[in-house]
Amino acid sequence: MAQSKHIIIVGAGPGGLCAGMLLSHRGFKVSVYDKHAEVGGRNRAIQLGDFRFDTGPTFLLMKDVLDEMFRLCDRNSEDYLQFQALNPMYKLQYDDRELSVYSDRDNMSAELERVFDEGSAGYLRFMDKERQRFNKLYPCITREYSSWTSLLSLDLFKAIPWLAFPKSVFANLGQYFSQEKMRLAFCFQSKYLGMSPWDCPALFTMLPYLEHDYGLYHVNGGLNQIAHAMANVIVENGGSIHTGSEVASLIIENRSVKGIKLSNGEEIRGDEVVINADFAHAMTHLVAKDQLQKYSPASLQKRDYSCSTFMLYLGLDKVYDLPHHTIAFAKDYRTNIKNIFASKTLSSDLSFYVHNPSVKDPGLAPAGKSALYVLVPMPNNDADLDWDSHCQSVREQVLDTLGERLGLTDIREHIEAEKIITPLNWERDENVYKGATFSLAHKFSQMLYWRPHNQFEELDNCYLVGGGTHPGSGLPTIYESARISSNLISKKHAVSYKHIPQNTWLKKA
Repeated sequence: MAQSKHIIIVGAGPGGLCAGMLLSHRGFKVSVYDKHAEVGGRNRAIQLGDFRFDTGPTFLLMKDVLDEMFRLCDRNSEDYLQFQALNPMYKLQYDDRELSVYSDRDNMSAELERVFDEGSAGYLRFMDKERQRFNKLYPCITREYSSWTSLLSLDLFKAIPWLAFPKSVFANLGQYFSQEKMRLAFCFQSKYLGMSPWDCPALFTMLPYLEHDYGLYHVNGGLNQIAHAMANVIVENGGSIHTGSEVASLIIENRSVKGIKLSNGEEIRGDEVVINADFAHAMTHLVAKDQLQKYSPASLQKRDYSCSTFMLYLGLDKVYDLPHHTIAFAKDYRTNIKNIFASKTLSSDLSFYVHNPSVKDPGLAPAGKSALYVLVPMPNNDADLDWDSHCQSVREQVLDTLGERLGLTDIREHIEAEKIITPLNWERDENVYKGATFSLAHKFSQMLYWRPHNQFEELDNCYLVGGGTHPGSGLPTIYESARISSNLISKKHAVSYKHIPQNTWLKKA
């Protein structure tokens, strides 16, 4: 049955490739289309001469989820990829102190005792209680929410007390830590969802827990190698991947998606279409305006979206003594967050993240040189900032800040190669709606049943994967969206598939 069904996937990002890997393994004919020359979407590589960078994600959290996706295809991820566990995971840079963050309790406790007056007692309580929160909530994350009845699940009922509604992540951390700077070490992860820790729902306190209990991993060659590994599995299973093939529109007949039309005019028909493109961009550009109601252009415009980012990729003819990951907080972090999310203005005082992987992974830069990745959170394009005018001034500000905060005072003298991505570039060149790099905001009214459904509710034969559908942004949850959509398609066509007992890798108290 599966071999006679053609699944078309729009976008070769993490969700599309993971879905393609699962569906092709189950016997479906899978065809993936992407406008870029290389697979990966925002997880693809950027090559600047001899320097190689990840476009977006730079570390792997919840490696067990990725491993599970390969096991579902009767494969071992380590046959395709090389992983390095990071410990310390990253360094946090405050205006008056530094904190190295470890994924084991002994080293982390000792570091907290060294840096903060309140010590590590709150951290130990945090680890124990947040492990319970995650174990209660994760089964809810892996479920699909296509109907109201899905909200009546026993798992979700048991999880309700752990939602901590209506608290924010920052407020929720008050039960463990009193000092603001101590809380910042366990709440900046809200930015992984493109949200402020003062607005991000308290349930996401599980994000820092996951880092501390499960660790972070580097993939040799960059996280873009995951995309290539998944693409290889698709091809091994008989699927096809068409890069340099931009999708211009969906073919819709009687509110049912029948295929896609490419920008060159070619039409490809299939039985189901999986959309891995940015959700709001896809619904405003691939679908005629009169086809949608719930997610019409006017409705999408009114919804809440994540922040954006200013990206600086630097090929340097020097090796700097920097950790693998560094997160620097603005001196006035609250004002910086307010500027990004509320005022939607540029800040004179920046927070930023620096990725310096080439010391541990020499293939990313020539000997004696560095491939440095810099990310600065910025307002999304609701801010209506003229990035063509602001780009160079912000670049200079970022380089000045790297000199001031990290001691890279000579960095301009060592730049051999450079690429910038602004919020405008995210929207114009990468097809990211409003330049909101983490898609729809993860507030309660845009989660679970209230997030665009994996089996898209407005069009038949249409499924969603990626950060804009349930469960949300971040590589592990994007992989889960691929599993959910793949299972729905398989059930529709009565195709059996491998099950792995849920949550076998969860750590118990």
